[in-house]
Amino acid sequence: MPRDRSSLRLLLLQIRDGAQVRREEHQSFANYCRVKPEQIEVLNLFDTPAVRPDAAEGYDALLVGGASEANVLEPEKYPFVENAKALLLSSLERDQPVFASCFGFQLAVLALGGRIRHKDQGFEMGTLPISLTLAAGKDPLFWDMPDPFMAVSVHRQYATELPKRCQVLALTDACIHAFKVKDRRFWAFQFHPEVDKKILVERLTYYKAHYTDGDDHLDQVLACAQETPESNALMTAFVDRVLLA
Repeated sequence: MPRDRSSLRLLLLQIRDGAQVRREEHQSFANYCRVKPEQIEVLNLFDTPAVRPDAAEGYDALLVGGASEANVLEPEKYPFVENAKALLLSSLERDQPVFASCFGFQLAVLALGGRIRHKDQGFEMGTLPISLTLAAGKDPLFWDMPDPFMAVSVHRQYATELPKRCQVLALTDACIHAFKVKDRRFWAFQFHPEVDKKILVERLTYYKAHYTDGDDHLDQVLACAQETPESNALMTAFVDRVLLA
């Protein structure tokens, strides 16, 4: 029997240190999942670095957010990286539905045995068109997406190839942007399905010292920003077509 949306209990694995962005990210996931914020419990890795592999058991799905204060390629500096990878693998093997964004995408690639690369300059930032692969046409989340579609993407770390267990669904010339693990309800996105234009403006302004070369550079990026309704609809599709189907 289909479940009722109001009965869902979700876990958000969060990798945010600043209070403002913690609140905004939690609310953004709730908005686009179309659930109440209290239905999403937050487990923040900065608060609980020793997260257990079974921490997501008992929830209807695991959500994973982005990060700007951490780097998946520096596990010695951020010891929660290895613990988070173990959590993702535990959810994967139990076929618990997973929706992983940005940092979550990078964690998933590493956990599955793939490689994440790094750019100090010339990395994707702002809203950009993302293209679909042929496999996307048969995917539960992507089958009705336009090609290309606009999405928010701000990241220095990226992947250009994936382990064989993964099916590429979306990409740009620079990198892979979405994949599904074959035979599992596990999706990962390098772009941010939970972030819209309004939140991009707020978040990039908050992190401008981290990503931009100053106010002029920030203004240039934000002046080109577009709305991203198709990308944001992916989270709603995840709930409707996977959790409630």
